[in-house]
Amino acid sequence: MPPTSKAGPEPRRPPSSDPQETNRPARLILFAAALLVAALNLRPALTTLGPVLPEIIRDTGISAAGASVLTTIPVLCLGVFGLAAPRIAGRTGTEAAIVAALALIAAGSLVRLLAAYPALIVGTIACGAALGVMGVLLPALVRRDFPRWTGPMMAAYTMALCAGASIGAGAAVPLAEGMGGWHRALAFWAVPAGATALVWAAILLRSRNRPASARRPAGLLWRSALAWHVTLFMGLQSALSYVVFGWLAPILRARGFDAVDAGLIVSGSILVQVAGALVSPLVATRLKRQGPVAVAVSAATLLGLLGCVYGETSAVVPAAILLGLGQGGSMALALTLIVLRSRDAATAAELSGMAQSVGYTIAAGGPLAVGLIHDWFGGWSAIGPFLAAIAVLAAMSGWAAGRDDHVPALGAPASA
Repeated sequence: MPPTSKAGPEPRRPPSSDPQETNRPARLILFAAALLVAALNLRPALTTLGPVLPEIIRDTGISAAGASVLTTIPVLCLGVFGLAAPRIAGRTGTEAAIVAALALIAAGSLVRLLAAYPALIVGTIACGAALGVMGVLLPALVRRDFPRWTGPMMAAYTMALCAGASIGAGAAVPLAEGMGGWHRALAFWAVPAGATALVWAAILLRSRNRPASARRPAGLLWRSALAWHVTLFMGLQSALSYVVFGWLAPILRARGFDAVDAGLIVSGSILVQVAGALVSPLVATRLKRQGPVAVAVSAATLLGLLGCVYGETSAVVPAAILLGLGQGGSMALALTLIVLRSRDAATAAELSGMAQSVGYTIAAGGPLAVGLIHDWFGGWSAIGPFLAAIAVLAAMSGWAAGRDDHVPALGAPASA
C-alpha cells in the first residue's frame, strides 16, 4: 500500500502511518483489528438498557418519562462530546484520546453497579461522553490509514458496531438473571472496555510521533449545505436507531412477548444489521450518487419498525429482520458518506465531529419523544406517524447528501 496523503495536519499517527511501515501488511492488519475491536465497544453500554428497562423502572420507581431521560442522555452526550473530539485528538493524539475514552466506558459501566437512578445517570453520562469521542475519531482513522479500502473498512467497522450492539441487547437479560441483577449486567461491560483500552495503550506506546499541532479552522463546514445534509441524515437515521435501542424491547413486552424473547428479537434485529452494514458501503462506494441507497434503507427501516409496532405477532420476527437490514444499511451509509464527502483525513475528522455531534443531538429527540408520546396517549399505538415523519425526512436528507461532491477541505475556499 502506498503512503497515505499528506493533505493537512493530522493527529498523532500510529506505527502504520510511517511510510516504511505502511508497506508491511501485518501492521495494517493488526491496526485494523484493533480498530474493529474498539468499534465492538461502541454500543453495548447503550443497547443493554432497553431489554432491562422495565426492571429498572420497577426497582428505581421512575416513570416512563424518567426512563426516557435515561435513554436520551447518552445520545445527547454523543452529540456534545463528539463536537469536541477533533480538538481533543489534536491536543493529545488520536490514540491517546481513544485509550482515555475506553477507560471512561469501563469506569461508567462500573458506576452502574450502585443500582440507583442517580448512579445510572452518572454512569450513562460517562459512557456517552466516551462513545461520542470514539465515534468521531474511528471513522477518521479509516480515512487516514485505509484510503484505498474505504468501502471494505467502513463495512467492517459498521459490522463491528452492529455486532457489539446485538451482543449487548441479547446478553442483557441472561446476564441479569445469571449475575443476580440488572445492575451487574450493566457493569459487566467494563471488562471488554478495559481490555480494549490495554490494546490501544500498547498502540500508543509504540507510536513514535509527536502530538499534532493545532488544527486549521473548520468554520467552512458549518456553512456548507452538503455538510448539513450529511449531518441531518446521520441524525435522523440515528433517531430511529436509538428508538429501537431504548424502546423496542419494552414495546414488544407490552405486546405480550416475555423479557427473554423480546430481548432476543431486538438482539436478532441488531445482528441482522451486520448484513445491511456489509452491503451498503460496498454498493455506495461504487456509485457516483448514493441517494437511491439512502431512500432504500430508510424505507426498509420504516416498514420494519411499523411491522414490529402494529403487525400481527407472527409478523414481528420478519419485520425485525427487515428493520435490521434497513438500520444496518442506514448507519453504514451515514458513516460512509462522511468519508466520501471528505477530501482528506483532517476534513473527515471535522465532518465526522459535525455530523455526529449535531446528528446525535437531533437523534436524542427520538427516544425522548417516543416515551412522552407513550405517556400522553397511554400506549404505543400513537408513535407510528412520528416514526414515519423521521424516516421520510431521513430519506430526503440522504438523497441530498448522496450527490457527487465534496465538502470544503479545511483551509480551502468554500465550494459547497
